[in-house]
Amino acid sequence: MSPLVIQPTEHTPSIVLDKDMEIFEITSRSLPENAIEFYKPVIDWLNEYALAPNKETPFSFNLEYYNTASSKQIAKVLLILEKIQLQKSSQVRIIWNYSEDDLDMLHSGKRYEKLLNIPFEFIANNS
Repeated sequence: MSPLVIQPTEHTPSIVLDKDMEIFEITSRSLPENAIEFYKPVIDWLNEYALAPNKETPFSFNLEYYNTASSKQIAKVLLILEKIQLQKSSQVRIIWNYSEDDLDMLHSGKRYEKLLNIPFEFIANNS
């Protein structure tokens, strides 16, 4: 399975999904003009990955900010990860990084955690 690497722009995050290297991460800011179109390759990649995932899938979110349209796409990503976890085909773990002074980002992660059956790990980073 080929890795998916999307370089960041001013309005879109860096995304690295690499099964062989065991890197699964979304980093930076997510404010794409068309979030559905931007996240489509990510959703497609994860759906393919779900057919034969690694034994462990540590998925890291390290977002400074995301808009409402992105939050819906992030929820789709998390739902696919939950499906993988529930199929017992992989041990999924969400690593939710946030700036220690950004309680909104922490609360966003906590809201997702309440909705899903996936373990979350919250990591406060110094700003």
